[in-house]
Amino acid sequence: MSGSAKTDQLRLGFMETIEVDGRGHIGGLLITNQNGRPLEFQCTTPVRANRTQEILFGETLKPWLLGELIGSTLLERVAIKPSLVVTSDPCLLELRNHTQVPVAVAETAAGKGAGGTENRRLQLGGSVLRFHDAHHGDVDSLQKQKHLIPDSADLQEPLERVREALAETVRTVFAR
Repeated sequence: MSGSAKTDQLRLGFMETIEVDGRGHIGGLLITNQNGRPLEFQCTTPVRANRTQEILFGETLKPWLLGELIGSTLLERVAIKPSLVVTSDPCLLELRNHTQVPVAVAETAAGKGAGGTENRRLQLGGSVLRFHDAHHGDVDSLQKQKHLIPDSADLQEPLERVREALAETVRTVFAR
């Protein structure tokens, strides 16, 4: 493979978390190529804040728990590093403050949600990606690689795969 062929590859990370009743949150990260083919998957064990953390962190608890703890752990674990992490949970945008990898919330192109400014958004496939407000260069850096993603790409579908894989893991592990 030539050097230019390697630079024309885009590795996408799809990260989600789910809450497991009484046990905390678990997270999953699916790494795919630009066409959505799975390359690697990692998930965490349940992580739950204790009462003291709930009190001290207040409203910042969920972004800290999901983004900093769970998200950072998942990114450290994967052997194939993504060029971009996509999620459906705005709390996971906190992860961007702890990594060099751009992190974005996928919204449907028709239903752009509130929050963030237009210059923090990028149309990619059938989704609009909303980026962390404090990381101005993320949109620009991905704009240069946008052509690698098919216009028909559904960035919501891999997120659903991650949620289903996490639910299956919960059923399998906690059914014992």
